[in-house]
Amino acid sequence: MIGATASFRWIRRIVLAALTVFALVPVLVMLSSSLKPLRDVQGPFRWIPSTFTVRPYLDIWRTVPLGRYLVNSLIVAGASTALSVVVAILAAYAVSRYRFRGRRLFTVTVLSTQMFPGILFLLPLFLIFVNVGNATGVALYGSRGGLILTYLTFSLPFSVWMLVGYFDSIPRDLDEAALVDGCGPVRALVRIIIPAAVPGIVAVAVYAFMTAWGEVLFASVLTTDQTRTLAVGLQGYATLNDVYWNQVMAASLVVSVPVVAGFLLLQRYLVAGLTAGAVK
Repeated sequence: MIGATASFRWIRRIVLAALTVFALVPVLVMLSSSLKPLRDVQGPFRWIPSTFTVRPYLDIWRTVPLGRYLVNSLIVAGASTALSVVVAILAAYAVSRYRFRGRRLFTVTVLSTQMFPGILFLLPLFLIFVNVGNATGVALYGSRGGLILTYLTFSLPFSVWMLVGYFDSIPRDLDEAALVDGCGPVRALVRIIIPAAVPGIVAVAVYAFMTAWGEVLFASVLTTDQTRTLAVGLQGYATLNDVYWNQVMAASLVVSVPVVAGFLLLQRYLVAGLTAGAVK
């Protein structure tokens, strides 16, 4: 028994080491390439650059308007995340705590939307945005608002489903105690349920933010040069004459910083939230 346990530990260590190497090698390649002149990147690959330079990290802001793309991505991802969290909390609280006609149909409908690939909604959303703009003058196509609504439709179903499972794991006695103390349903949600569901809410927020931050297909069709996001803007480093690979690698590392930093800061809540939702 002791021998089997020791063997399992060694196998686990080997597997984890292999996964770590598999995950870190691309990052190290990006870092090495971002510190090389373009001619060195285009030549045979070397792990240690023969000539170190930070010039690519300075040029990425001039070759393309990376600052504008960064602002657009922060606004779109931040707004869609905030809206997704607020709407998901209200919807999940109603589904978890109340029994009403159509409750099961609503839950099934929310889950069924996850079965369809996103590309099926590209043309319908494009036509809806154009027709709404022509009929009302509200510019959805080519605007940040249209992209926020688009990402909201993707992240909201999964967010509602996850929070329903997390709210179901919170004892209803807390709600009843709050009602006895004179709290209404909304006040009980704000003062009791939300503080108890912080890990689940953080998991939903991280999921919604990452969905909006790295999405390419809809951002490439529903945006213009002024509203383009980072995921699409990185294509600007490839011109008709050349591809600035060192700048692509540098920009990729720079735009990954907000997501990586947020994940590291919220990792404890994220793991707790995903685990509770999965178990439920």
